[in-house]
Amino acid sequence: MAPPRCAAKNRYPMADPLLTIHDLPARLKPREELQRLGVRNVPEDVLLAVLLRSGVRGANVLNVARQLLRQYGTLTELAQCSVEELMGAVRGIGRVKAQVLAAALELARRLNEEQRAPAYRVRTPEDAARLLRDEARLLNKETFWVLHLDAKNGLRGQAERVAVGILDGCLVHPRDVFREAVRRATARTVLVHNHPSGDPTPSAEDIRITRQLLEAGRIVDIAVLDHVILGRAGAAGGRDFLSLREEGIVNFE
Repeated sequence: MAPPRCAAKNRYPMADPLLTIHDLPARLKPREELQRLGVRNVPEDVLLAVLLRSGVRGANVLNVARQLLRQYGTLTELAQCSVEELMGAVRGIGRVKAQVLAAALELARRLNEEQRAPAYRVRTPEDAARLLRDEARLLNKETFWVLHLDAKNGLRGQAERVAVGILDGCLVHPRDVFREAVRRATARTVLVHNHPSGDPTPSAEDIRITRQLLEAGRIVDIAVLDHVILGRAGAAGGRDFLSLREEGIVNFE
């Protein structure tokens, strides 16, 4: 078996693996505990156990849920797993259970997107980072987005994913960035991409493509306000992003 992707946290005490779920006291059964305390007040192992529904011989469903949490450490790490990765990661997780878990975690991500205000305004680099950091931290490839804004910096629709892979002049071409901008009658744009390494320091290629897109934006009369690079907290003065405009790396005027 492959080693855990995260060190065990030891946050979740194990129930007796020899007990079936029917042998547990009523207050410890996942569905009963959820009914008694409410969905917002039960711990993560109970929520996962409700989704998994059943355990396997020698490990009841709470044990299976707790093994998952110990192996991956956080829900963020768990959400990064594909159905195939979840299958067999812990004994008792077959295809159906893996699909249920993956679907539930994806619904949580989409709910977070849906609850953003429809008239979201991007006034600062933090506003841009807030839109995409939850999605970006689950990605293991560089991904490039464009935020389409109106004249008052109101977001026009969802962030557009333009390219996935290594950021270079072939994968991020001005026509790909501005084709949709013209269709949406975009007045301004903010460029965003992630560094899976966690370090948001721009590369020479990041700077080059930013300047190229600035020039292309001037030609089609669509202002490029900034290029925000997403990383992880602590790598950029305690923040999880870097703004090329704020840092003065590129002149956006």
